[in-house]
Amino acid sequence: MNLSPVLETARLRLYELSEHAPGDTAFVLELLNDPDFLRYIGDRGVHDLAQAADYLRDGPVASYRLNGFGLYRVERREDGAAVGLCGLIKRPPLAHVDLGYALLPRFRGHGYVAEAARAVLASARTQGMATVLAVVDPDNAASIRTLRGLGFEYRDMVRLAADDIDLKLFAWQSDKQPQ
Repeated sequence: MNLSPVLETARLRLYELSEHAPGDTAFVLELLNDPDFLRYIGDRGVHDLAQAADYLRDGPVASYRLNGFGLYRVERREDGAAVGLCGLIKRPPLAHVDLGYALLPRFRGHGYVAEAARAVLASARTQGMATVLAVVDPDNAASIRTLRGLGFEYRDMVRLAADDIDLKLFAWQSDKQPQ
């Protein structure tokens, strides 16, 4: 497990998650069962600490090994509080990586998602990723505003799986963004 931050901003540090860290499993259990997470992102079947550890092992931790990136735990620098997740995901149905993020309710409205996402996108640019996608529930107005504020542009409606809902697909182009 890497104890050094993967990325840092003025107010935040982003760390790799671990299925062996009790703090990570408890945090993920809370976040993935937040009513807004369930509504806008979906039920990941994580309802106890063992399932949270499985989610971490099979999701973010596997992605670090396979892709060199994944979702990261976002912490406030001032007190180390885990506020949410932010990072890149590689989904087989999409041609490019996509930006994923979610915050615990008590940390929303402070600009943490935008700050963490800017760091993730800057890292993507330095890794040569010219395009980063994002998918969002059409009813999630706050997330759509955040994506537009980050420079993402609406592209199309997509469905990631046959039994899924239609999602709005946004794209960010590194060559259109300020350095």
